[in-house]
Amino acid sequence: MQLYNKLSAHERAALIDAAGKDRITISFYQYHQIKNPQILRDKLFLEWNALDVLGRIYVSYEGINAQLSVPSENMHALKKQLDSISFLKDIRLNVAIEQDNKSFLKLKVKVRDKIVADGLNDDTFDVTNKGVHLNAKEFNEMLANPDTICVDMRNHYESEIGHFEGAITPDVDTFRDSLDIIEEDLKNHKEDKNLLMYCTGGIRCEKASAYYKHKGFKNVFQLEGGIIEYTRQVNILEIENKFIGKNFVFDDRRAEKITDDVIAHCHQCGKPADTHTNCANEACHLLFIQCDECSEKTENTCSTACQEMIHLPYETQKELRKGKHASNKIFKKGRSEVLPFKS
Repeated sequence: MQLYNKLSAHERAALIDAAGKDRITISFYQYHQIKNPQILRDKLFLEWNALDVLGRIYVSYEGINAQLSVPSENMHALKKQLDSISFLKDIRLNVAIEQDNKSFLKLKVKVRDKIVADGLNDDTFDVTNKGVHLNAKEFNEMLANPDTICVDMRNHYESEIGHFEGAITPDVDTFRDSLDIIEEDLKNHKEDKNLLMYCTGGIRCEKASAYYKHKGFKNVFQLEGGIIEYTRQVNILEIENKFIGKNFVFDDRRAEKITDDVIAHCHQCGKPADTHTNCANEACHLLFIQCDECSEKTENTCSTACQEMIHLPYETQKELRKGKHASNKIFKKGRSEVLPFKS
């Protein structure tokens, strides 16, 4: 019984090309008390592996957070499988705005302490006492209200390439960091202003809205389904789109274009750019914004040192990487001292 992925990303990419089938990228989440996450994790892996599902899924005692892709021909079977699980029946599936057959190249279903790393002690407040959910039309109306403060609950590297008009975009590396900073910045407006929040798909706002209500904010609202669902609704309803730029996503697509506006800049030369890339040096792998010209000039690396590294023999590179970890650089996305125009 296979309970873990056994193919490399390169092997899976080749299989996707050979299959020649369109895939659909979707995401969903649900907060629900799960007694034994490991049992659910194994069940999902077995059933989804059989459907050729690929993606990154977190299961915990508090629920599930899933980002995945599935062959179009298996979408109905996946929906039927989800509906067979009581707390996932009729779950809203956020369908990606821009599709890419290789958005995911492995199926990873992991058991975690939490489905979003928020650093909160859920026993200290009522996590079910959430803010008011707004659809796209209601969100636009609330955004236009002069008594509204709109806050982007995502990280700095996400909001850097796209955000809602007039939104506060906290300069934070993690969701955990943003919670206390936002409360401190808005502490004088807990009763007289509307706190309007949004994120990529809605999951971060679910916990944040309950937390801020616990902290004394009286008028708390959140965008139902996040930026992904908002974009779908404004396109269907043909109403004004208040989002500017790209929506950052956590898969190999990196982002979805919402509008043609380019609001960020290349971290190496400062020219307008909004394409994220990982440094080609495997010992670095820093995520940063790079324009096409700099990508060609530096061979998709973030610095001269990294460019020199990728030309060394592979075995030499492996030897130099021993004992060194790039995780901190990956985590501090776009903030490296080697970037002249870092975010």
